[in-house]
Amino acid sequence: IVCGETMKINEIARNKKVTFSYEIFPPKPNSPVLSVYESLDKLSAQRPDFISVTYGAGGSLVSNKTLVLSSYIQDRYNIPSMAHLTCINSSKQYILAVLEQLKANGVYNVLALRGDKTPDITPAGDFNYASELIEFIKNNSPEICISAACYPEGHIDGGFEKDIQVMKDKYSCGAEHFISQLFFDNSHFYRLMDRAAQLNINANIEAGIMPVLNKNQIERMVSMCGCSFPEKFRKMVERYQDDKSALLQAGINFATEQITDLLSNDVKGIHLYTMNRPEVSEKINENVRYLVDYLNA
Repeated sequence: IVCGETMKINEIARNKKVTFSYEIFPPKPNSPVLSVYESLDKLSAQRPDFISVTYGAGGSLVSNKTLVLSSYIQDRYNIPSMAHLTCINSSKQYILAVLEQLKANGVYNVLALRGDKTPDITPAGDFNYASELIEFIKNNSPEICISAACYPEGHIDGGFEKDIQVMKDKYSCGAEHFISQLFFDNSHFYRLMDRAAQLNINANIEAGIMPVLNKNQIERMVSMCGCSFPEKFRKMVERYQDDKSALLQAGINFATEQITDLLSNDVKGIHLYTMNRPEVSEKINENVRYLVDYLNA
């Protein structure tokens, strides 16, 4: 493939009224790699505008599964990919090496993140915040399109207004595109859009949507990101939590309603957290694809 401006996320966003994209994650150490490639075959057939790959560094550049999968997506399917890159446990030298490897493989899109702090790992010390990583990438690889995270309800380490200022810092440092943390009440995302506009953050902001698949997933989400649940969401879970298939179907329906409402309110992009479940994203894609294509016609 020819990796030029057309493969960059900011250009795709500028040329479309609405983008519809997916996130996948690399296989866990004990999971078969083949299952991810089978999932990608099914996901690519659903015509996402791009696919992001979460961070799974491994021990070296050779074993960096994010890099491997990002390259594979573009080579195999001619779909733009975005590699997640975290910095809290990375040195500047390692970041530079990853960036060069990504570019060598034609990957010019990066989601720049701080990464989670873990008690048993001492931070590398070169980066403390995502904005520092963004500025570093901008200064050393200006040809890379940099995306960043934003938080409709505020990051779990701070509040909404604090995080809006952090979002502004990321934009000022070079972020050209944003993807939001998951949320279940669209009013939080509309507030984020309004505040971003007030601060002149003139970048495309995609809404991160995660379909609810089971009760354990919900409990993990609460502990990890502290997102709130509207009353109708709580009632849905309580009603169907004892039947996995029923809760799965209800979760697909809820995500579909969320996306339909977002599209009706001029949201410029949807980023679907697929959880490597192509059968779930396929159902949602079927439900909203006509609307996305209509808006882009």
